[in-house]
Amino acid sequence: MSNLNSLNSSGDWAVEDGEAGERLDQVLARQVGTRSKAQRMIKGGLVTIDQVETLKVNYRVVTGEQISYDLPPSMPTKAVAVAHLLDIVFEDESLIVINKPRGMVVHPSAGHFDDTLVNYLLAHWGKDDAEGLRPGVVHRIDKDTSGLLVVTKTDKAQENLSDQFRDHSITRIYRALVWGEIEQPVGTINQPIGRHPKERLRFSVRSGGKRAVTHYKRLETFSKLSYVECRLETGRTHQIRVHLDHLRHSLVGDPLYGRYRDLSRILPKSLVDRLKAFRGQALHAMTLGFLHPETGEQLNFEVGLPPEFEELLGLLREVTGEG
Repeated sequence: MSNLNSLNSSGDWAVEDGEAGERLDQVLARQVGTRSKAQRMIKGGLVTIDQVETLKVNYRVVTGEQISYDLPPSMPTKAVAVAHLLDIVFEDESLIVINKPRGMVVHPSAGHFDDTLVNYLLAHWGKDDAEGLRPGVVHRIDKDTSGLLVVTKTDKAQENLSDQFRDHSITRIYRALVWGEIEQPVGTINQPIGRHPKERLRFSVRSGGKRAVTHYKRLETFSKLSYVECRLETGRTHQIRVHLDHLRHSLVGDPLYGRYRDLSRILPKSLVDRLKAFRGQALHAMTLGFLHPETGEQLNFEVGLPPEFEELLGLLREVTGEG
């Protein structure tokens, strides 16, 4: 199995005026060493433009676009098929929509070479393996975020949906459980997001970051917690997690941005124990809507909360008598 073992770092930069109109593989080659390596990375889905993945090596870059890559050491360039039961919401010749469970990794990475959604999709489609890291995963959902994810099967569908994501015309609505009682019933967080200056895995609200807009609506409040709906206008990495943390309402269970709040003097021990035990951010991609890349038909999908999320909400309602 081949690998890109000579490249084990990450990159994140904005396209300058002098680079506008150049092919993506040419621009990337100046960062990673060779054009062939750049092409393998693009085809493998390791490169994003404004946080949207693209498989087009000849894509012409535009001034101001944010190009990013993140390659763990010794990452393989071939994904193998592994049989696994998938919750398929919709599928046709162009695309498939999956209800991804919390804890499932989307694409191969260090430590996850054969237990990802990509591996499972290859088996579902009857393929033994595939050059390139994954099928057309045009947007990302974090490992511990559950919910709807669309994956394309053809180059045309890949390009069309990537354009819809870049145009911010995709409907993406999430449900989240956060610490603290959000005061405003509705609001908009319009704060730029960029990579954290000291911690590579984190992002933060930064004056030099990319435009990021999240619209939120308070659905229920409990003792020191809130259940909210978030609609993405843009789609930056960790956007909801970063924006809500910026408001000092981080997600329950978030291992990167969350800060556990001791409510043992306010809530019963049984509920406190459940809150402590919730691992992975309480965030669910409930609604996804887009135009079908072949027919132009508007497609809208919605899936309910995963059982562990629903059970926690039920316990909060029962114990606090609020909601």
